[in-house]
Amino acid sequence: MKLIISSVSGEPIYEQIKTQIRTAVLDGDLKAGEALPSLRKLAKELRISVLTVTRAYNELADEGVVQNIQGKGTFVMDKGNELMKQQLEAQVRTNLAEASRAAKAADMPLERLGEMLVEEYRAN
Repeated sequence: MKLIISSVSGEPIYEQIKTQIRTAVLDGDLKAGEALPSLRKLAKELRISVLTVTRAYNELADEGVVQNIQGKGTFVMDKGNELMKQQLEAQVRTNLAEASRAAKAADMPLERLGEMLVEEYRAN
């Protein structure tokens, strides 16, 4: 797993870590049960504080994306768990809201937007 951290983005480093790990999990790049790098290893690779990585991992665990197992490490949770389902649904709702705004801006009828959604759903 390759994380890219920007010190000039304005977004806190722990948020950048969370976003990239969450995206990798939701996209399937990180599979259920897969171990994340240890806190110290990732902190050393990124040249940041262990506390920053700890905060990112703990917040991801609170969201149900990963699970911290004492003495073993941090592991990706199954997409089937309830918290992960809620995360995915929130992502879908955000994307649908954006698509709805774009459709309205293009003066597209609701029926056409529905047809496009069905087409995309079946294509993937």
